[in-house]
Amino acid sequence: MKITAIRTTPLSCGCDPPYASAAGVQGRRVGLLVEIETDAGITGIGESGTGGGVTRAVIDRDLAPMLIGEDPLLIEGLWQKMFARTRQYGRRGVVMNAISGIDIALWDIVGKVAGLPLYRLFGACRDRVEAYASGGFYQEGKSVDDLAGEAEGYRARGFKGMKMKVGRNPSTQTHLRHLADHAQLCEVEPEVDIARVAAVRRALGSQTKLMVDVNCAWSPSFAIEMGRALEPYKPYWIEEPVATDDIDGSARVAEALATPIAGYETEIGLYGFRELIIRDAVDIVQPDLAWAGGFSECRRIAALAQAHHLMVAPHAFAGAVLLAASLHFSASIPNGLALEFDQNPNGLRDELLKEPISIDSEGTVKLPERPGLGIELDRGAVERYRSE
Repeated sequence: MKITAIRTTPLSCGCDPPYASAAGVQGRRVGLLVEIETDAGITGIGESGTGGGVTRAVIDRDLAPMLIGEDPLLIEGLWQKMFARTRQYGRRGVVMNAISGIDIALWDIVGKVAGLPLYRLFGACRDRVEAYASGGFYQEGKSVDDLAGEAEGYRARGFKGMKMKVGRNPSTQTHLRHLADHAQLCEVEPEVDIARVAAVRRALGSQTKLMVDVNCAWSPSFAIEMGRALEPYKPYWIEEPVATDDIDGSARVAEALATPIAGYETEIGLYGFRELIIRDAVDIVQPDLAWAGGFSECRRIAALAQAHHLMVAPHAFAGAVLLAASLHFSASIPNGLALEFDQNPNGLRDELLKEPISIDSEGTVKLPERPGLGIELDRGAVERYRSE
């Protein structure tokens, strides 16, 4: 079997109204589908991080020519080939986004050839995964009571955990917050963020997990101060409290707080996560399969995390293909903790598949038993959201 073509399809849908985190304002949701065709008539589906729109060019111009005519089942060899031949301008960022989508699609092909769902092909640990509602964003006109109502809605639907945004503060002892787009929109004082967390905790009750996501907005000292202020509300984790590259700062925060530190979705690849792990900068490891190297690299990251007795909760805030891949990944590793399930309006998540992924009344997602990723694209939705 040989690879005959690699097709990339950029996707986009609007967010109305927009919503915000400490990292910026979300006005659109975007994605990049990667489909790999073979001479056996089997097509693999993947999703890449968009890299600001540049990822597609990397795949089309640099990576696809390396792979056409190759055996798609030689995944490790192809992964290492792509990584080695781009080392002068890759190893992180856009190139790894590109490799990620290709790797996911290649594994989808392998599962289809083997006739097994990927989580079983990898060696299943479980056949359902607990999902948490990822929401709680800032929006113009959204009150603390509105946020509490959102949280109550998630609990009523069966979610056993919710993640909310914090950190959109006017002063965080770092310049990074002020570099975000529309930096002053929906800003709140730290005391308001604490009140928001308190309201969500009351709405969720004591048995539902509450996670808070800072999106790298705080300085280490401010993160420690805020982390201690949030401790009465029992956060399950604090996500990305400081800048991704401030590994020593994150280690300081992790050492100072009783609350686990999760991160960093914005790190890329095994070597980046190696530093976070061996320097005790995180308690919970959060690679994104569409950014950090696909199944192949993220399984290596998960193994390293396991060797340090750390749990893995992949970041999965994009389209339906990434959500499906993250589901298989989480079910196949022994230290899989939870599946991020974005709850913002998103056609790329809800409409892209003929059978959308959903939670059951227990707040878990059952793994599909069809081969590979076990998904089928709705071509009408692909055309509807195609952005080229």
